[in-house]
Amino acid sequence: MPDYGHEPVFGSFITPAAADPAATVELARVSERAGLDLVTFQDHPYQTAFLDTWTLLSYVAARTERVSLSANVMNLPLRTPAVLARATASLDRLSGGRFELGLGAGGFWDAIEAMGGRRLSPGQAVDALSEGIDVIRALWDTSERARLRYEGEYYRLAGAKRGPEPAHGIGIWLGAYKPRMLGLVGEKADGWLPSLAYFSDPAQLGEGNARIDEAARAAGRDPGQVRRLLNVGLGGREGPLAGPLGDWPEQVAALALEHGFSTFILASDDPDLLRVFGAEVAPAVRELIAAERS
Repeated sequence: MPDYGHEPVFGSFITPAAADPAATVELARVSERAGLDLVTFQDHPYQTAFLDTWTLLSYVAARTERVSLSANVMNLPLRTPAVLARATASLDRLSGGRFELGLGAGGFWDAIEAMGGRRLSPGQAVDALSEGIDVIRALWDTSERARLRYEGEYYRLAGAKRGPEPAHGIGIWLGAYKPRMLGLVGEKADGWLPSLAYFSDPAQLGEGNARIDEAARAAGRDPGQVRRLLNVGLGGREGPLAGPLGDWPEQVAALALEHGFSTFILASDDPDLLRVFGAEVAPAVRELIAAERS
């Protein structure tokens, strides 16, 4: 698979645990001090063991200075896209352009319905996500003054005002695995954000990239516009990222150079592992990628 040429980015994927909120926030601060570029949290609004992800992201933005922030990924069925558009733009402005928007179509429908959300079939969920992206982008676009009208199957705007404009070009990253979702990534998204643990064979990463590239070209886009992000777990006994610390940089660099991924997000609540990932693994990976590209 191609190397899409994006600069490497390294981040953390932290459990938004409600039992010890101070510890959860401290893991984000540890990530920043370790030199990581990005802090992310999963979003399951129906999970009472978790802090509300939007509230947590806002609080962490105020407790950090440099690191970028995102949900991994935001549960669109329980977060109205028009309100989400204004909320993300607001937090991006408040944080000095440090917010990115990871989005998901939803999946735990019993729990979503219990919270008042609408149960959708898998195909409907993809269609609703596609409409949601349209709504969010339209409200961010303040180049025109005309009020917005949008007539979708799942979302409608009846003369909504545009804005506020984000402080920077917020990336929309989709958590996607199946063909229609991968097609939506290529057609409309800025990034693909899967988890490595969901792939039994590294070749499946290439298959996903190929579907995204095909959809991007069909939509008149350069496939290189789509950043490839990956949630990873390090130090296991099996899989592409296994074995001792000394092997990690080459394994991560191979995912960049052979499979086109450029953002690596470590799923861990271990502060020592986050420090190692930021202070040791990330610099070594950057050197390997730079040497191979040169």
